[in-house]
Amino acid sequence: MLVTGATGGIGLAVCERLTQAGHTLLLAARDAARLKSLCADLSRRGPGACSWISVDMTRDDSVRTFADELKARNVALTDAVLMPPQDPPTNDPFPSSEKWRELLQTGFVGPLALLKAAIATMQPDPAQGRRCKIVIVSGISSAQVMGNYASSNVLRCAWLAQAKTLAFALGDKGIHVNTLSLGGTLTPGYAASLEKRAAKAGTSFEQRLAEETSNIPLRKYGTPADVAAAVEGLLSAFSDHLTGLNILHDGGFTRAY
Repeated sequence: MLVTGATGGIGLAVCERLTQAGHTLLLAARDAARLKSLCADLSRRGPGACSWISVDMTRDDSVRTFADELKARNVALTDAVLMPPQDPPTNDPFPSSEKWRELLQTGFVGPLALLKAAIATMQPDPAQGRRCKIVIVSGISSAQVMGNYASSNVLRCAWLAQAKTLAFALGDKGIHVNTLSLGGTLTPGYAASLEKRAAKAGTSFEQRLAEETSNIPLRKYGTPADVAAAVEGLLSAFSDHLTGLNILHDGGFTRAY
């Protein structure tokens, strides 16, 4: 099973949960040293086996090298968890053409090329009950426009459309493609950012967190562990009759039907 962005806050939680469940993981991220360390740590902590390949999914040459390495190792992936890089918040609806090309390459074109390479190794056989699951981690701007995530509004919708397209193209082969759109998630990085905002406003972390989550029905942000549980569910028999689906993981924040 491939997990991209494995060394990030959410990626770590996903890898830990899947390893504990006994899955064999192939970790992918840019930093080879961190991947090696994480793989060794996961192998000590859970029953699942672990290996890694460093890749910068934003670069075509790196993705090609990744694909070549999959072939060289004779890898046959069962599933994939794709976490495309997130573009930073912006309220600019008209980035320059050069910026758009950069954003599309980083957030869509490169990650999609990596996913194509991963799919090429899959060997599903629905008649024998062998299905392959793909989970693409997206964001709630895929379903609801966010004023301070102008470019993300576009890129997240592109992933939803691509997932639907792949669901139709690959469904008869036994490959399922679903997206998980995250709302606010209290990763270590976001918690540190929230701590800074609280200090700047002269309030406590708890007060600032309560203010930020006051418009969420569950009155809380998700955690990386919550995301990991949802990813595991979409990789399980739970999704055997689900494909092309976008699940909102946002505590009820999105109001649309």
